[in-house]
Amino acid sequence: MTNSLTMQGVTYKRGMKTILHDVDLTLAPGKIVGLLGTNGAGKTTLMRLITGSAKGKGAIAVADHSSEAERKQHVSFSEQLRGFAGNVKLNRIVAFYETIYGDFEAERFADLADFLQIDTELKLAALSKGMKEKLVIALTLARRTDLYLLDEPFSGIDSMSRKKIINSIIQWKPENATMVISDHYVSEIAPILDEIVVVKDQTVYAHRQADEIREEFHIGVEAYYESLYERGNDHD
Repeated sequence: MTNSLTMQGVTYKRGMKTILHDVDLTLAPGKIVGLLGTNGAGKTTLMRLITGSAKGKGAIAVADHSSEAERKQHVSFSEQLRGFAGNVKLNRIVAFYETIYGDFEAERFADLADFLQIDTELKLAALSKGMKEKLVIALTLARRTDLYLLDEPFSGIDSMSRKKIINSIIQWKPENATMVISDHYVSEIAPILDEIVVVKDQTVYAHRQADEIREEFHIGVEAYYESLYERGNDHD
C-alpha cells in the first residue's frame, strides 16, 4: 500500500540558519500521528515543507505524488485564515474552499459545523480565537484527502470543547488517510495517537509506535517525549 508521506534527506535553511536537516520520515496510511517538539523545534516548518509553502532540499512525496502541485491536492493543512477580511461571512469562506478544493465536501463541512457549533451566518470578525480555530478545523477536515496536517489546532479552545473535539477526531478521519497533529496538549491527544514523531536537534529525532513506547518503557507517550528533552531545549 502507498505511504501517506515519504520524506528523504529534507533540509531547510532560513538565511544562513539551518532550521531542519536530513529529515527522513515515512508515514503509513490510516494513522494518527503526534508531531511533538518544543517551540521553535521546526514542527510548523516541517508541515509547510510537506505542503510546498516552504521550499527546501530533498525529496517529499504525499501518497506517491512528489511535485508541489500534486502534493497540494493530496494534503489538507490547517492554515490560518489569512487574506480574509473581518467583514466576510463564514459561508463565503466556505464557498471559497468549495471553489478552490475539488475534494471539499459541503455536507461534510455542515456536519462538522453543527458538531462544533459554528454559525456560518456570522462574520469572521465576530469570532473568538477559539471559534476561529474551530472553523479552521472544520475547513481542514471537510476535505477528503490522503494526509491531514493540524498545526496547534486547539490552543485557543476551552478545555471541555478541546476534549470533545479530540475524542471525535477518529470519526472525521477517512479510514486510509493519515492525520498529523502538532500540539502542546500531549496528555490529551496521547490516547488517540498511533505513533509519535519527535522533532529535536533540527531533525526527526524519534519516530515510535505509541504501543511500543508503553510496552518497552512502561511509560506513557508524554513521559517518553519529555525524557527526550531533558538535556536542553531548542530555540527558534
